[in-house]
Amino acid sequence: MTKIAPLHTIGYEQTPAAAVLDELAHARVDLLVDVRAIASSRRPGFSKRQLAAGLGDRGIKYLHLRGLGTPKEGRLAARAGNIDKLFDIYEKHLATAQAREELDELTSLARSGQRLCLLCYERDPTKCHRQWIAELIHERTGARVDHLMAAPA
Repeated sequence: MTKIAPLHTIGYEQTPAAAVLDELAHARVDLLVDVRAIASSRRPGFSKRQLAAGLGDRGIKYLHLRGLGTPKEGRLAARAGNIDKLFDIYEKHLATAQAREELDELTSLARSGQRLCLLCYERDPTKCHRQWIAELIHERTGARVDHLMAAPA
């Protein structure tokens, strides 16, 4: 049986791309799983192509699971500081076919023994949907969850 590696998460809010990449390399991450609904950013280095290139330079693979991202109304609730509403919206979103399929894909990846890290914007995992995803993967696989924090700018 394959040993289940820890499941990491990281948010890039207030953090330069180089610091996030350094933190991922230090944690020996094999695959970064982008769980943003929209893999673009105004922050340099965090749009899909730039991020994948920076990861590739460090030997880290990239996967975007858009279906595990927060729907627009959830992102608006988060920006307004309504975390309870965000999680209510996200719970309903997880019942969609695409989210269920991508959660199954993520579960298989976690069971493969690869060192995974979930990426989203929010720095504090308790205010981000990636914590919920990580908890579901923990329940399914027993993977220990480790929330990484890169040095802020």
